[in-house]
Amino acid sequence: MKITDIFKTQARTYSFEFFPPKDEISAVDFGINVGQLLKLNPSFVSVTYGAGGSTQERTFALVDLLQNKIGLNTMAHYTCVNASRSKVEADLAYLKGLGIDNLMLLRGDPPKGEGTFTPHPEGFSYASDLIAFGKSKQDICVGGAAYVEKHPEANTLVQDLDNLKKKVDAGADFLLTQLFFSNDLYFDFVEKARQKGINSRIIPGIIPITAFNQIKRFVQMSGASIPAEIIEQMTAYQSNPDKVYQIGMDFAIQQCRDLLIMGAPGLHFYTLNKSRATIEIFETLLH
Repeated sequence: MKITDIFKTQARTYSFEFFPPKDEISAVDFGINVGQLLKLNPSFVSVTYGAGGSTQERTFALVDLLQNKIGLNTMAHYTCVNASRSKVEADLAYLKGLGIDNLMLLRGDPPKGEGTFTPHPEGFSYASDLIAFGKSKQDICVGGAAYVEKHPEANTLVQDLDNLKKKVDAGADFLLTQLFFSNDLYFDFVEKARQKGINSRIIPGIIPITAFNQIKRFVQMSGASIPAEIIEQMTAYQSNPDKVYQIGMDFAIQQCRDLLIMGAPGLHFYTLNKSRATIEIFETLLH
């Protein structure tokens, strides 16, 4: 089922993002966690695609499993890094053959060790070009990435919103934001997007900080700012993992609750292939 069809019956969607397990032990943990998260009856799930297509085989196998064996509405991430137009066309046809109607089409990050993105000589330079091509080749529902605090490579938020508009005009049916920790920034971003003529559903992406060492990594990964009070509290208790976990969970629960109260069209959880935090947030929100 296309995610846009789900929108017709669900004013709010709740979805999870996974990445392909890298080895047998990780696969066992992943299976346990997926089993636990299934109880939450997600609207859809998504599966990431490694830098430079490094996890392509595992990504395709996992979306096949989740969609066709487990029965979840599944969205496959796909990037154009190191991919020619003919490869993209073949890959999209393969995914469609698996029954995958939903794709998150992204430019993608440079392969490991490369500082800047270099397009394939017969490929695409921008996500908007990939989206337009994908839409012209397959009957698919396409998600696009949005950055509440602008894409790290954009000079300004205005420039980034212009690029986002290009994705929507190219055929992106809805948008998922990268992680953020300030709801005011999210709603301000949505307002600015609407002023640009972007009327698509913009689903907030959420990730709870459950360990002290995640703070620096999340900032480096997304450019997201983290409220000073959270850093201060976690710093004070950095030698107490349980206390740090609870501080992060309390913040994430309040963030999600406030987003929904203020009218956000659902929540998309970056699970990091773990279930405990997501389940705790859901159970709290539903009571």
